Amino acid sequence: MNATIDALVNVLAGTVRGWRGTAAFAPPDRRPEKLLKLYDIEASPYCRLVREILTELDLDVLVLPCPVGGSRFRPEAEAIGGKQQFPLLVDDNTQRHLYESADIIDYLTETYGRRSAAARGWRRNVAVGSSYASSALLWRASSGITGMTARPSKAPEKPLELYSFESSPYSKRVRARLCELELPYVLRNTGKGARSDMGPPSFRDKIFRAPMGTSRNRRWLAEHTARVQVPYLRDSNTGTEMYESDAILTYLDRTYGSLGS
Repeated sequence: MNATIDALVNVLAGTVRGWRGTAAFAPPDRRPEKLLKLYDIEASPYCRLVREILTELDLDVLVLPCPVGGSRFRPEAEAIGGKQQFPLLVDDNTQRHLYESADIIDYLTETYGRRSAAARGWRRNVAVGSSYASSALLWRASSGITGMTARPSKAPEKPLELYSFESSPYSKRVRARLCELELPYVLRNTGKGARSDMGPPSFRDKIFRAPMGTSRNRRWLAEHTARVQVPYLRDSNTGTEMYESDAILTYLDRTYGSLGS
């Protein structure tokens, strides 16, 4: 699927979820000193719910991808919690590890946030159902689930960094490939901190002409690259920094995937 069609499908999937995982209007009361760790499958509807709240709470996280058939982080996750079930959140600041997306959302909001707890009862069923619907839409459109099954790859010495927010249609493509290649990465959540951030960059910057640094990581992008756009990949293993999802996918395949073999 080409980038434009792929992005349109991801836009529809985001609409199904009501664009959760877009805004970062509620920064956390306190930030963890040590990075949170998330054992994650990009295509999992339950993992999506956790990534949404991480965007909305403006929390960064070390993502350790655990696609089906993967061998890099699945054994590590099982050693921690006794089973291969995802999402699995590990917080070394409190020595806690949690399964179940609703429990993780409750924990994050109670420990670092100022928002209400996770949806329960029928509201929980609606959240899970719409997340499943988003995943099903992506599956049907791509004739398979991207971000679900492992591909051959070589491991980087250090985790990569990805500036992204959960509902970003172009970032979704990159996160899916990182998951398939089992590449660990620090997810720098770059949620929109003001209403003037809404819309694609070309539209947003022309119409609103507002300050670009409306949230913590958006401010970093504005100061270091003079633009705010996602996805943005940084790879300290090679000194590479780049925008544009197509270019990033090609880079990942050639550097760590089968194209580089």
